[in-house]
Amino acid sequence: MTLPDTMRAVVLMGHGDLDQLAYRTDWPRPEPSADQVLIKVEACGMNNTDINTRSGWYSKTVSEATTGGGYEEVDEDDPTWGGAPISLPRIQGADVVGTVVAVGANADASLVGKRVMTDNWLRDWDDPLNKDKTGYFGSEADGGYAEYTVIDHRNVQAVNSDMSSVELATFSCSYTTAEGMLSRANVADGDTVLITGASGGVGSALIQLAKRRGAKVVAMSSESKHAQLAELNPDVLLPRNVDDLAAELKKTTGHDKVTVVADVVGGGAFGSLLDVLERGGRYTCSGAIAGPIVDFDLRTFYLKDITMTGSTVVLPHIFEDLVRYIEAGDLRALVAETVPLADFHAGQVAFVKKSHIGNFVVVP
Repeated sequence: MTLPDTMRAVVLMGHGDLDQLAYRTDWPRPEPSADQVLIKVEACGMNNTDINTRSGWYSKTVSEATTGGGYEEVDEDDPTWGGAPISLPRIQGADVVGTVVAVGANADASLVGKRVMTDNWLRDWDDPLNKDKTGYFGSEADGGYAEYTVIDHRNVQAVNSDMSSVELATFSCSYTTAEGMLSRANVADGDTVLITGASGGVGSALIQLAKRRGAKVVAMSSESKHAQLAELNPDVLLPRNVDDLAAELKKTTGHDKVTVVADVVGGGAFGSLLDVLERGGRYTCSGAIAGPIVDFDLRTFYLKDITMTGSTVVLPHIFEDLVRYIEAGDLRALVAETVPLADFHAGQVAFVKKSHIGNFVVVP
């Protein structure tokens, strides 16, 4: 196969607003190193991580909710998920689905010609469980908002599915994040899981994956989205903002407590989420779109014997499990919008409005 020397790509030039994202038609095509594969990108999911990194929201100097715009004060020492600077310019985009078109000298040559999904956690494969040695695809290395990308051959898996590449690109980031949260909270049959932000990529993934584990699901989202979310079969749908959450749970479930809270929202509702946890309950978090700074009553935490887990870097088997769930037909893709690479700015503006259900997917 004859490959072009250049490609189209959306390139992050610095931290800030959308003007930091440049659409280029002449960006150098990457070459795979010895352990890497070269993927011709067919689709790449859009995620909050992209927006938060671009805007610098991860910086400790930022205390407001995620807005998608640039922030006036961003500490250049900690603008990313890992609390450290990244090299710029950078091609973002983690959820790549595409065809392997070339491999490095040490990579698995049998992958050539196969459609693959990417595992987004870049690991030291001599020490793969060491979270301090991880990076993120599209953050610490160029990702998939381009026609071609490279990644270690151990970070891809061929997938046998009737789903389109656009549908498959909705899974990797959102669903591994959700599965990681549920794993850390030890969710199982008999649990009742309260999910905030249920209409987003991670939230809708949490619904499906918690149901897969046999749990009862209480999903919170804007009421305008309830009809579509009902297709995922949560046991109860509640509004995003509830004046008396315990009373609403009592009315809809017969109990005013849940065993698990899976939260990606944070903000002002944080205290009420801990209040409705049963004694010995578990709170797991992987996001704070409504704001990272919360009121936290330590008495609620320790007097109720609550276990709290943060969830970011997942274990390697989580991605492998996800591909198995997809191939078994256990999961449903929710494609909210397909965004051509050339229309990336407009797509990210629509994504930030949060009026959608499921995932946005960028196509070259």
